[in-house]
Amino acid sequence: MRIYRAISELPAPAEPPRAMPRTVAAIGNFDGVHRGHQEIIGRVRDRARTVGAQAIAVTFDPHPLALLRPELAPKLITPIPERLRLLEQTGIDATLVLPFTREFSMQSPRAFAEGVLCGALRVVEVHEGDTFRFGHDAAAGIAELKLLGAEMGFGVVSHRALEVRGMTVSSSEVRRRIAAGQLGIARALLGRPFSILSTPVEGRGVGKKLTTPTINLAPYTELLPPDGVYVTRVRIGEGADAPSFNAVTNAGSRPTFDGAGYAVESHLLDGPPPVDLTGSTPIEVCFLARLRDERRFPSPEELKAQILRDVGRAQRYFRRAESQP
Repeated sequence: MRIYRAISELPAPAEPPRAMPRTVAAIGNFDGVHRGHQEIIGRVRDRARTVGAQAIAVTFDPHPLALLRPELAPKLITPIPERLRLLEQTGIDATLVLPFTREFSMQSPRAFAEGVLCGALRVVEVHEGDTFRFGHDAAAGIAELKLLGAEMGFGVVSHRALEVRGMTVSSSEVRRRIAAGQLGIARALLGRPFSILSTPVEGRGVGKKLTTPTINLAPYTELLPPDGVYVTRVRIGEGADAPSFNAVTNAGSRPTFDGAGYAVESHLLDGPPPVDLTGSTPIEVCFLARLRDERRFPSPEELKAQILRDVGRAQRYFRRAESQP
């Protein structure tokens, strides 16, 4: 997948042989790259193959609300690096990450259609969810986009929101379920378990005190499930061959130890990782199931006993998962 981080990086329409090809596009935040996003992008990809065009996703950085209404800006399910990784897995040809600035937000719907859709992307067709809004103050929607398309020579296909288990699939619904610790429902909406990407950091030795050494993640400011203990899979490194390990992960302030502070720390069930960790090693923690709330224990010994029970429950979880077809 080609990644463009500004319109200026796109090939110019009149510069063969690098001329920008005609495109079929989908535009949105794509936070989570959930099953609804995947369905639209799949349609874009298939349509592009049919008409001999390039399939492209257009997303924004930062999230528009982070600039326009920061007090309402959501914590992201998938920050840009993870979003791009997931978009690549859809088989789309390219993604344009548009820097969302105050100036960009002031564009009229017509200016956006003329400058971005027709001028920069040379769209043949645009695919959007039926609640799509664009232009200054979100002034236009699908009806207006279809009128502009008819005038400027591109098609517009709108898609109804996908429903799963009677729930409408949306980024806001996924966030709500993750924030409530409802990981099974979030998994159904995403089409995969919720995960976060970070790097390791030196901890405060809490795990060593309990003889259950852990991998501590660097501070993470985007969406996390509520404080508690989780069954997880931890991937160390990047690429298809990066090893993954069954784990128990605590996300919280570790109240048994005064002043320990907030951390996401994972205890690998089969012992320390057989790879060396550095401060830049990619770590993915995939949240599979919630075991319990985090709570303060009267002593480190009682906490350790509880950790052993957590490990036992996690091992049973993985045995059940392995026995299912």
